[in-house]
Amino acid sequence: MIRINLLGRNRPKAARQAVPLESTLQIILLAAALAVSVGVLWYYWAQLDGESKTLQADIQTEQGEKARLENLKSQVEAFQREKDVLQQRIDVIEQLQRNRTGGQELMDALANTVIRTDTLWLTTVARKGDNLSIQGEAASLNAVANFITELKRSGYFDQIEIKESHQDTGEKAVQSFIFELTAQFALPQAKSVAAPANSPAMGSAPTATLPTGRPTVRE
Repeated sequence: MIRINLLGRNRPKAARQAVPLESTLQIILLAAALAVSVGVLWYYWAQLDGESKTLQADIQTEQGEKARLENLKSQVEAFQREKDVLQQRIDVIEQLQRNRTGGQELMDALANTVIRTDTLWLTTVARKGDNLSIQGEAASLNAVANFITELKRSGYFDQIEIKESHQDTGEKAVQSFIFELTAQFALPQAKSVAAPANSPAMGSAPTATLPTGRPTVRE
């Protein structure tokens, strides 16, 4: 729409309101404070984000190390089980070796002790590992006591205990005592054992034959 000024006068311009300086400064300060706050928050956020990424990387590293250690632990446990099995086999082999190598020494030691004991003979000798169960007969209880003494002097027997000793009532013509004792057989480190007073003279080694034959040994 076209307007025509019929009066020929200029239209007065609208007066502009001046903005107070104090309000302008407040707006500028507020904007600056807002910008500084945003900058500080962004800085802390960037710092926390970096620490978070570092922690995540450390967690992944630790998880990988944990998995490696668990795998290593499983291998160690498997090796330990194999070691225990092998050790059991070695113990069995060593025990069998000791039983095999000590058989002759056991027979000789028993024979020598019986030879030095009058009126005594063995009926059975049962062996389980290093433990012995010895049964025999004697003409008197003194002969049984002397036999125990000779076992101790030989150096091959330890922990000797008498389990039973009684007179054989079935034998009427001759007095006889039946005895049973247990002992532990061990090879002495020093092979030279002092000979008792009633042993054969030096230079003549005692034989390994029992008066009534060699005892029966059961493994």
